[in-house]
Amino acid sequence: MSGFAPDHAGAEVRVSPNFGLRRGVDAPDMIVLHYTGMISGSAAEAWLCDPVSEVSSHYLVHEDGHIVQMVRESDRAWHAGKSSWNGNTDVNSCSVGIEIVNPGHELGYRAFPRKQIAAVIELCRGIIARHRIRPERVLAHSDVAPGRKIDPGEKFPWKTLADAGVGLYVEPARIGSGPVLDIGSAGKPVEKLQSLLSYWGYGIEITGFYDQQTSTVVAAFQRHFRPRRVDGLADRSTILTLHRLVAALAA
Repeated sequence: MSGFAPDHAGAEVRVSPNFGLRRGVDAPDMIVLHYTGMISGSAAEAWLCDPVSEVSSHYLVHEDGHIVQMVRESDRAWHAGKSSWNGNTDVNSCSVGIEIVNPGHELGYRAFPRKQIAAVIELCRGIIARHRIRPERVLAHSDVAPGRKIDPGEKFPWKTLADAGVGLYVEPARIGSGPVLDIGSAGKPVEKLQSLLSYWGYGIEITGFYDQQTSTVVAAFQRHFRPRRVDGLADRSTILTLHRLVAALAA
């Protein structure tokens, strides 16, 4: 592919060779948001377009709001890696991937600039309109790959996006005292927690035992929906926030 017309008006096109055909779907029904986790936006852009990397994304949003499209929305970019959501293990085939320039946790994680977030919102709104993507299908890389990935992280302003019509958000319940489910806990409360996390979409076994996998998924949930404290412990705040989210999904 030598070039293509951008799906998003105003985006610069820089073609990545790292893409393929979507499998089993005609169009995406999910957006997955990432951060680049590299020292600079130019380095990330080059890596996503390097055949050696074998990774790509549909879009990259620089800190100044400049948007680069590397793969057509009709094609399958290689951004999610080993991942799953609602039992689907081929997230790449059903999603549009957006890389957001930020050095990430290992290189000086910082707040996302307003101009960058405004560009992300505009981009997402266009994708949502083109493909009729539901709010609950706008997700973090850490949602579809808990533990393996933690981006875009606890500083990402999900509420700002939701206020602009992008994604599903509920107000986190206040953090306070009370019982906590942790590794080693067992029984009906754990089974219910796992069931709710699975219902929302996380890949988690419903065993009734609070194991490391459960703690990892709880941390992923907290990073997106209760970011003030990300510790993998299912405290009252975490559980109430999860109930609020499931109720909003059912509404």
